Amino acid sequence: MSEHEPGSEPVHGQVETDDEEDKAGKGAALWTYIAPLITFVLIIGIWYLISYGRMDAVRRRTALPAPHTVFEDGLLVWEDRKGLKPILEALLVTSRVALIGLGISIAIGVLLAVVMNTAKWAERSIFPYAVIIQVTPILALVPLIRNWYGFGISARVVVCVLIAIFPVITNTLFGLQSAKEGHHDLFTLHHANWLTRLWRLEMPGAMPAFLTGMRIAAGGCVIGAVVGDFFFRQGEIGLGRLIDNYQKDTRIPELFTATIVACLFGIAIFLIVGWISNRTLKHWHESARNYT
Repeated sequence: MSEHEPGSEPVHGQVETDDEEDKAGKGAALWTYIAPLITFVLIIGIWYLISYGRMDAVRRRTALPAPHTVFEDGLLVWEDRKGLKPILEALLVTSRVALIGLGISIAIGVLLAVVMNTAKWAERSIFPYAVIIQVTPILALVPLIRNWYGFGISARVVVCVLIAIFPVITNTLFGLQSAKEGHHDLFTLHHANWLTRLWRLEMPGAMPAFLTGMRIAAGGCVIGAVVGDFFFRQGEIGLGRLIDNYQKDTRIPELFTATIVACLFGIAIFLIVGWISNRTLKHWHESARNYT
């Protein structure tokens, strides 16, 4: 008599398929980390190729120094007026401006979106001006901002808000208006007032779109903080002003270092907001499950 009941033998084909799927999953996960590393190495290689293959010593020093020169003269130097120390001090100023601008953009943007969501006439009255702010070049507004807010930190914050507020408005408004008609009918059946409808139906449904807008606005605020430094130079020195000074003084390694730090700051802000989005939407919305 057989020791195994009929059908109790392991299905070897299924086991092999599961093993293959596990190996494929591990390979894909490993490639997720290897591919960016390969891209980074290629970029550094192209940088070296252009610096040493296409430029003489003078142009290499004044236009495109080699990566190791940027590392040695920019990242490894720590002095009061030279190297990484003044860059990090400027980063603190720029980050403060960017975060204040982001907070104001979120507050005003959400408020305007809620107002526009209450009635069609409100949307038609406000939204065109939001579009005008978005499409107007900041350079055209610099003289007005200078006359109203001076040359200091406040003017830089205004630049951040002007750049970042539009994605908050549009994404939040889209999310508020995306609630299903059947859900609205259910709230109407229970005689819910507009505040209950907003708080319990429209705002939860708008969270994915709002957080997407916040990610876009976060990047815009970093751009606004750096750009604002170029035009409004009174007060504490930010990254934009420092980059401009390095360019005028032909301190190219430090110029590259400050630019790289600004890029890393923008990436960090984007990732932090993305992490907040992922934690907020976790377990109940597909966008969080697909976010990496």
